[in-house]
Amino acid sequence: MFEFHQDKRTYFDYQYRTAKEYILPFVRKHHLLPPTAKVLEIGCGEAGVLKAFLEEGCECVGIELHESRIETAKTFMPEPVANGQLRLIARNIYDIDPGQEAGFRFDLIILKDVIEHIPDQDRFMAFLHQFLAPQGVVFFAFPPWYMPFGGHQQICRNKWLSKLPYYHLLPSALYQQVLRWGGETEQTVQELQEIKDTGISIERFESILNKRNYRVLQRKIFLINPIYQYKFGWAPRTQNALLSKLPYVRDFLSTAVYFLVGLK
Repeated sequence: MFEFHQDKRTYFDYQYRTAKEYILPFVRKHHLLPPTAKVLEIGCGEAGVLKAFLEEGCECVGIELHESRIETAKTFMPEPVANGQLRLIARNIYDIDPGQEAGFRFDLIILKDVIEHIPDQDRFMAFLHQFLAPQGVVFFAFPPWYMPFGGHQQICRNKWLSKLPYYHLLPSALYQQVLRWGGETEQTVQELQEIKDTGISIERFESILNKRNYRVLQRKIFLINPIYQYKFGWAPRTQNALLSKLPYVRDFLSTAVYFLVGLK
């Protein structure tokens, strides 16, 4: 496990800077947000991503399963919470009614490093329709399952397991045994197995988009994830154009993919 996984303030700043310098320009390049856009982030964590959109004058709502992370977010951004520009909700998204909770639907919905944690993504993508305003769009960023660290094994406390690529692709029984051999707790083993159960490839994601009546407005595959600039000092780099056209192969040689999608 890297230090920034435990330092909430540092990780908040990484998320904010990534959103400001990469996510916001990506969205704006392909979609004109209204001056006072309504923005929803699902799985907002400490809401570092939303800070970039708050600075643009957007009205933001963050939904997060873990109440402790919502409470931390409130301490990081007390002013927009106090003036009503930012609403933070500790609930399951399936328990949210957009009309009752917010009184409006959203011009932009953000899921950054979230879709790969959601069981039954097919059901979720259909459910998401009701949150979108007319002409609204959804931004997704996620690590393709077959990428070197698609299993999120970097959260391991064992320094070797946290830096070892691709072993999340082992059969489940062997994968869990390797984690136990490395001294990981049962909680970590189960958490990583859950990610293995819900991990998603670019190909399966695009198949679900098509099935659930979404169209891809823009896609960008990264050889080096933009957030690595802040985590490790590595300059972001997009994947080779030819390689990005090779299904499945591209998943193995990427670290992140950005999608902007809308309804057909």
